[in-house]
Amino acid sequence: LRVYPNGMRYGEMENVVDGEGKPRKISKIVLGTMLEGAVDKFTHGLALFDDFYERGGTCFDTAHIYGTEKVLGHWFQTRGVRGGMTLIVKGAHPPRCTPDGFRRELEISLDRLGTTGDIYMLHRDNLEVPVGEWVDALSEGVEQGFYRAFGGSNWSLERLQEANDYAKAKGVAGFSCASNNFSLARLVSPVWDGCISSSDAASRAWFEANGLSLFSWSSQARGFFARAARDFTADKELVRCWYSDDNFERLERAQKLARERGVSPVVIAAAYVLAQPFPIYALIGPRALAETSDSMGAFEVELSADEVKWLNLED
Repeated sequence: LRVYPNGMRYGEMENVVDGEGKPRKISKIVLGTMLEGAVDKFTHGLALFDDFYERGGTCFDTAHIYGTEKVLGHWFQTRGVRGGMTLIVKGAHPPRCTPDGFRRELEISLDRLGTTGDIYMLHRDNLEVPVGEWVDALSEGVEQGFYRAFGGSNWSLERLQEANDYAKAKGVAGFSCASNNFSLARLVSPVWDGCISSSDAASRAWFEANGLSLFSWSSQARGFFARAARDFTADKELVRCWYSDDNFERLERAQKLARERGVSPVVIAAAYVLAQPFPIYALIGPRALAETSDSMGAFEVELSADEVKWLNLED
């Protein structure tokens, strides 16, 4: 494998370092490893991973529930590239969303992957578990060397703040990141139960003020900017989760700007996500190599602050 010339951009996170203590270069586009729609997840996954690596990708997002951790672990082992990669591991999805469930799933995940993680994410929150219990369990994992930083997927800002206030008072590691939905299109209805979006103005202000990294899932609104049209209703989930008058106005503006820039609306939507004034990374779940290529186009477009506001109907 080799990395070809590309426009990939990178960020860094505190404590996410390599074996020499140097900050890892975390690619701003993160490859999700759910491998939806793949008939042969093993062969399909290896091809996607190779292609992402060759485009400069360095960050992979996986989860206990995806059933693909062994594929990614095999890729790390056979390609010999683990040292330069950032690995996000998620676990504790309901009904095992408890500190004990987290510990059991973590052990299984790391065994499947054949390596420790860089970032561990709780796949959901459990409001019946006090945030202090989560922080104690997760910070213990850092101390034991299972991962270097942790965060929460689909966590409310209130719970994130409460958790980090607890961690600061106790003098232990707190949440370094979150993985909620963030996209140009507003999430009308949750894609899955328990999902949280952080695309609204209050959430954007909170992330900017607090400096946590946001790993945005469904950052391209699950195909809304590629396939949506007012008269296209065959995809019931696309309609349920993303169809609204304000989102179609965003789509029309993305299409207009795309025509002016000579790119696709998907590229404009991806560029919007990466143009935010806080640390943000866009998770993608391509089903084909061409979709990864489309996402890379986001680095060829620079959006001004006024264009970002205009796209989001803030003008």
